[in-house]
Amino acid sequence: MYNVENIKSQMRKGLLEYCILLILSNKEAYATNIINILKESQLIVVEGTLYPLLTRLKNDNLLSYQWIESTQGPPRKYYQLTETGRNFLREMESTWEGMVFTIEKLKNNNL
Repeated sequence: MYNVENIKSQMRKGLLEYCILLILSNKEAYATNIINILKESQLIVVEGTLYPLLTRLKNDNLLSYQWIESTQGPPRKYYQLTETGRNFLREMESTWEGMVFTIEKLKNNNL
């Protein structure tokens, strides 16, 4: 028997990288901002999931960051897309659009 929660979790994990890049395509943000935007979009993510992903994206040269002083505590690490990240996001957007098209066709049996 299939565990629906497990399948939903796997789907969310697969989309998380794309969603982070989408968020950062609009403006730079620090980790707490990213988490809050994802929560507002009903994609719940905890810091323990986000930080390793941000590190991997940075190591893959898709993101860069800079430390910015905060008026509310210690400096914050603000992430932004690199040019490589922007190119990668464009490819992901194209792939996503193709997947959505295919799923809609399948749902409507219009193949």
